[in-house]
Amino acid sequence: MQTAYLSHPSCLKHEMGADHPESPARIQAIEDRLIASGLMPYLRYCVASEVTRGQLLRVHADAYVDAVFAQAPQSGLLYLDGDTAMNPYSLEAALCAAGAAVQAVDLVMTGQVENAFCNVRPPGHHAGMATAAGFCIFNNVAVAAAHALEQYGLERVAIADFDVHHGNGTEAIFHDDPRVLLCSTFRHPYYPYCGAGSGNEHIINVPLAAGASGEDFRAAVTQHWLPALETFQPQMLFISAGFDAHREDDMGGLALREADYVWVTGQLKLLAEKYADRRIVSVLEGGYALDALGRSAAAHIKVLSGL
Repeated sequence: MQTAYLSHPSCLKHEMGADHPESPARIQAIEDRLIASGLMPYLRYCVASEVTRGQLLRVHADAYVDAVFAQAPQSGLLYLDGDTAMNPYSLEAALCAAGAAVQAVDLVMTGQVENAFCNVRPPGHHAGMATAAGFCIFNNVAVAAAHALEQYGLERVAIADFDVHHGNGTEAIFHDDPRVLLCSTFRHPYYPYCGAGSGNEHIINVPLAAGASGEDFRAAVTQHWLPALETFQPQMLFISAGFDAHREDDMGGLALREADYVWVTGQLKLLAEKYADRRIVSVLEGGYALDALGRSAAAHIKVLSGL
């Protein structure tokens, strides 16, 4: 099995209201497409474990973790910010979402699989050291990257984020850590209304104008991401896999297609083969047009799997 597929039933129980776009149907849309396409039997299915407190504290403040646990409701909804709510199942879902990313690192680093995809929610890349934001409670990919650095002694890891929204939480967490190269494309100006001018030598932010095409996205990756990745030579590669830049996603306003996700996944896979012993962990972020999300994620996973 080249690719692990990690999820948890609690990810289907975390709900933030009937009309909230970040819904349990997102998990099912991906899984249904993997089954319909015949991909699922070729993936190593793993039920995610919960992240530990110590693993969370590598990137999140102690007081923030305490606050999330303390505020977890027994009934109804509790809003952590204007967009991000918890129901009685949300804490378990958030712990399992981050735990899936950590478990994926362990599977890849111990050579049980070459790469992994975490079909989990809530997403993570807007969550900062001490803040929930943009549907995100814990920063799943940041927790995973920190685990790779601390548990396995890696010296350089890279995160590629192609979500339509800038991963401001990930940037804030690793802004002063040169062991982590963050490469990000995103629509700008757009939520979270930052990122265009906040980069440094190991943060490669490439804002895209509203309506940007797949050709614009590929040019950004080719001209900015790939040279930085070649210079950095990461020992492991992480992907914040948001599929809301798809042209069918009304929340995004960009115009990518499945072929663009296939292309960028292939480029990142080549980098991982060259420098990182093929090690990739991909974690779901955004994507709200369910059919496009299912098709795009399945295309992404198919490239990872080599099928």
